[in-house]
Amino acid sequence: MMSRTLQIADKGAGLVSPGPLVGCLIARGEKILGEGFYVFEEIKHAETLALEKAGAAHGATAYVSLEPHAHFGRTPPCTDALIAAGIARVVAPVEDPNPKVSGRGFAHLRSVGIKVETGLMAQEAERGNEKYFHYMRTGRPFVHLKLAMSLDGKIATRTGDSRWITGERSRARVHELRHEYDAILIGAGTALADDPSLTDRSGRKRRRPLVRVLLDEHLQLSPESKLAQTTAAAPVLAFTGKDSAGERVAQLHELGVEVCRHKSSGRDLEYILEQLGNREIQSVLVEGGAGVAGKFLDSGLVNKVTVFIAPMLIGGSEAPSAIAGSGAETIADALQLGDVEVVQRDGDLEITGYLA
Repeated sequence: MMSRTLQIADKGAGLVSPGPLVGCLIARGEKILGEGFYVFEEIKHAETLALEKAGAAHGATAYVSLEPHAHFGRTPPCTDALIAAGIARVVAPVEDPNPKVSGRGFAHLRSVGIKVETGLMAQEAERGNEKYFHYMRTGRPFVHLKLAMSLDGKIATRTGDSRWITGERSRARVHELRHEYDAILIGAGTALADDPSLTDRSGRKRRRPLVRVLLDEHLQLSPESKLAQTTAAAPVLAFTGKDSAGERVAQLHELGVEVCRHKSSGRDLEYILEQLGNREIQSVLVEGGAGVAGKFLDSGLVNKVTVFIAPMLIGGSEAPSAIAGSGAETIADALQLGDVEVVQRDGDLEITGYLA
């Protein structure tokens, strides 16, 4: 039942930020009476939707993927709805890290005699809401680094040709990843070399447009670029140094690009993540290039890594590698991934893991 509840919660991907993914299942014994998942714009929470579908739920069990809230916010308390429906037992894996909620929902349910059980599939539940949990605990977005490379670690040939290293299924998977995130981030070099659109082409509905973030210390972004020309479709936020040319700033502002100057440089990652967090950006997918990847890893700010590896050998000492920066001095210092998952997509491998 809880496994099914977590699957229901995942249906809200792209539709809940800055809130959490929440699923609810109402059951009497082995019989499922109703299901619901949270969508930010629909106001009603997962518990309310599941109860409406269940109809008579007196004495039933509510399986919820996250602690029900007991405070008045955009909606009345979910705990009130569960109590009014006569729910006898609530099974929820983890507390909500939101200080407005944490522990209070469980306490409210217990205070009226409802049996509350916690801990079941807690690791899976927190992993499913990893972006929300990280954002609530730190105030900064969850950072997921995505890399695509050849078998020998190259992201382009020595002439700069990079289309396409990975196959069609891997590229489709990248758009699925983009759909899950609030923002996508690249460096100025990638923007100049590829002139990307950085759009979510998954075909799935999303609540907020994907914010395109550019680290551009000297503000080299051209007013003619695809990013500058498409701000009406999705926001573009360029972080740059305080000495960037005022004329270029004015040109980009006129096109709708938000230029954020910083006194030290446009690559102060702590400052950049803080600014994104202030904008309620819960998660960011870092797509490159090598310098940006290296800087994020050197700074210890990456939470999750996904690498797509294509079965080809590019070779050449002048062909760029996937990660620049300072890197490790010894093998013992190398960053280790945990909870690694490997998926084969035609000839490519998709390898995902977490950094401590």
